[in-house]
Amino acid sequence: MEHMSTEDPAYTAAVADLLGVLAYGELTAFIRMAVDSDLAPTLALKSSMAGLAHTEYVQYSQLIEHMGSRGIDAEAAMAPFVTPFAAYHERTKPRDWIEGLVKAFVGDGIAKDFYREMSAFVDDETRGVMGLALDDEGQADFVVGVVRDTLKTDRTAAGRLSLWGRRLLGEALSQAQAVAVERDAMSALLVGGGVDLAEVGQMFARLTENHQKRMALMGLTP
Repeated sequence: MEHMSTEDPAYTAAVADLLGVLAYGELTAFIRMAVDSDLAPTLALKSSMAGLAHTEYVQYSQLIEHMGSRGIDAEAAMAPFVTPFAAYHERTKPRDWIEGLVKAFVGDGIAKDFYREMSAFVDDETRGVMGLALDDEGQADFVVGVVRDTLKTDRTAAGRLSLWGRRLLGEALSQAQAVAVERDAMSALLVGGGVDLAEVGQMFARLTENHQKRMALMGLTP
């Protein structure tokens, strides 16, 4: 995949944007999961959720370190995304801890798939750092078992959580579109990589397909 010259100021701005939004996403995911872990009904689940939160923070720290090594002001890079993320999380506030778990699994899953798509347009070093930040090492897989167990004991859960998953898809895709299309630097990254509107559409179709697979894994209707 071709990408813009690393010497191009527009490329530098795009990488700062991409790393900034990814880092802030990791930070907010850490905070949410750490808070939600206290709501979990068992010690084992508290431990699993806390472990996932720890992974998010480690990945956030790696991104901050990489930005520093490239002379990127991490706080300035994350700042444009504080308000949009707050609005997204306000619109997708879970009503209980199980909805929070589903959000962590499918909402964060969509976001990470999007960043993987965007990583095709950056230099090898940045792509490598992004890869580390996007690898949860399977730690979120416990969510599948928890949701499936919930479906066995709560007859209303399947419909409620399936509807919740569809709502998360819509909100997450809107969030991704805002980042990819409405941020000038990120748009320049796509255009510089030779991406047209049809390919952007295909990218969002892939995000939707991966989401549907995650929903099916949990036993929910996409």
